[in-house]
Amino acid sequence: MRDSSTGSTARPSGPTGHDRPSRPSRRTVLAATAGVTAALAAGTRAQAAQARPDDDKALRALISRMTLEEKVGQLFVMRVYGHSATAPDQADIDANLKEIGVRTAAELIAKYRVGGIIYFAWAHNTRDPHQIAALSNGIQRASLELPRGLPLLISTDQEHGVVARVGKPATLFPGAMALGAGGSRSDARTVGRISGAELRAIGINQDYSPDADVNVNPANPVIGVRSFGADPEAVAGLVAAEVKGYQGSGVAATAKHFPGHGDTAVDSHFGFPVITHSRELWSELDAVPFRAAIRAGIDSIMTAHIMVPALDPAGDPATLSHPILTGILRGELGYDGVVVTDSLGMEGVRTKYGDDRVPVLALKAGVDQLLNPPDLNVAWNAVLNAVRGGELTEARLDESILRILRLKAKHGVLRDPYVRDAAVDRVVGIPEHLRAADRIAERTTTLLVNEEGQLPLSRRRTPRVLVVGADPASPSLSDGPPTTVMAAALTALGFTATALSTGTAPSAATITKAVTAAADADAVVALTYNLTATGSQKTLVDRLVATGVPVTAVAIRNPYDIAQIPGVGAALASYSWTDVEVRAAARVIAGQVDPRGSLPVPVQRADDPAQVLYPIGYGLRY
Repeated sequence: MRDSSTGSTARPSGPTGHDRPSRPSRRTVLAATAGVTAALAAGTRAQAAQARPDDDKALRALISRMTLEEKVGQLFVMRVYGHSATAPDQADIDANLKEIGVRTAAELIAKYRVGGIIYFAWAHNTRDPHQIAALSNGIQRASLELPRGLPLLISTDQEHGVVARVGKPATLFPGAMALGAGGSRSDARTVGRISGAELRAIGINQDYSPDADVNVNPANPVIGVRSFGADPEAVAGLVAAEVKGYQGSGVAATAKHFPGHGDTAVDSHFGFPVITHSRELWSELDAVPFRAAIRAGIDSIMTAHIMVPALDPAGDPATLSHPILTGILRGELGYDGVVVTDSLGMEGVRTKYGDDRVPVLALKAGVDQLLNPPDLNVAWNAVLNAVRGGELTEARLDESILRILRLKAKHGVLRDPYVRDAAVDRVVGIPEHLRAADRIAERTTTLLVNEEGQLPLSRRRTPRVLVVGADPASPSLSDGPPTTVMAAALTALGFTATALSTGTAPSAATITKAVTAAADADAVVALTYNLTATGSQKTLVDRLVATGVPVTAVAIRNPYDIAQIPGVGAALASYSWTDVEVRAAARVIAGQVDPRGSLPVPVQRADDPAQVLYPIGYGLRY
């Protein structure tokens, strides 16, 4: 299992091509959902369809009809393997049986009555937009065919940049730190608006984005470029803008990871980070974007599996901390929306307690949605037994379910959860959206070094360009490794560019091969990825600089790389290796567009981290 049975027979999950959604009909959906009690008593579908999102009376009526087991299920958001709700590939059936004890998403829903499903590319949920739409419809249908069945929240992590679960042909935008470099709240809102519209068109109604962490630790192994930057006020403005964009498109946004994951040196997927900020520093730094998100009407907030002793000295992860989630988030910050855990399969939440205690303690702390437990059967039964044994009350479950149903009602999920193929074709990856992504990316590329006007490169003076460097696995579906994308983009702009992938840890032989190839080039573009003082990526760049051929370095993840390679003639930061950002960097290198980005984080000196080499706001222009 990665981070983040009923025995029913398989049947087509449709609509798989251009069919309209099959039964249950809209009438069934309406009868099963918001306003059901009053509407059915009056005998009209219209009243049910017009039930207000804030109609708590109708939502409480839904809750009152649930069994205890159904209530427990509503609290869980679970992964499931497969491209279809009822007919996944055999390998995915085998994975589901091994990890969850069911064959399909439909069986998962029937057995546990879960309130949500999370999509992952590695779980084979996101092959292409029409397939995703069909999967979403199949999931909703599977639930609505059950007694008292309710539509589900279908979620994913579509942050853009380095974390994107839905790839091409959907529109892929620059990630958070790139948007921080652009500094435009309008662009951030556009990203949320377009991305939200495309997600909604394929049946995803809850996105675990934006990241509201303030990244003040260059060594942060899990946040980094997923953050908008190191200035809390700048981060807050971009978070709020993106929230409004997503939610204006009918998708629930999620600010994460509360109370703030930006100053960790440990990855909570694999360890238990500790934040040593004082209460005052937390309030002035980490809390600022979350306050802004709450003011913007954020639908959900995700917890962090981190310890913050200044906020709770008990030593518990924030996900399990009543003082942090109920005392601070609910009480002091006044938030009454949905609180969702980060994945319960991550080590940070499992270090202190067993998998049977974690979901119970999370609910006692103030959580509403329990995301992706490593063993759903253990977690589900733990919550059920905690209610039967008196540790949790059924009323406590009702509080969370009401928040979840309010969220479903607000975005029309209770009214009609289905999507249609015509909307997929009309919305997803259309030229207008792709052009917007390109223009936004061009406003984020940041020029840090340009000795003697090395950039832009000239097609006349430097026609032959060698592109070398790291080729990390694409964070989403793309046109190829970043060296290949960069070379193709430069070639399209009139250069003769050749790609040579050297990897994140090039061997001595690979370095020699690159240096030899540079002898036949007029210029070299080197893509760096989290370059370190002792790593062989630095050796590669230094050797290339020593050839005398002009070298332009492009940091395709963290912008801090430039501190390790002071000898380069030019350096850019693209903040990600996705196609849209690599191609924008190519247009800047070729002089087709001017560099417009400014650093959203400071870059410290490599030999003296106490000294700032390039401050926040730094960025050269042509």
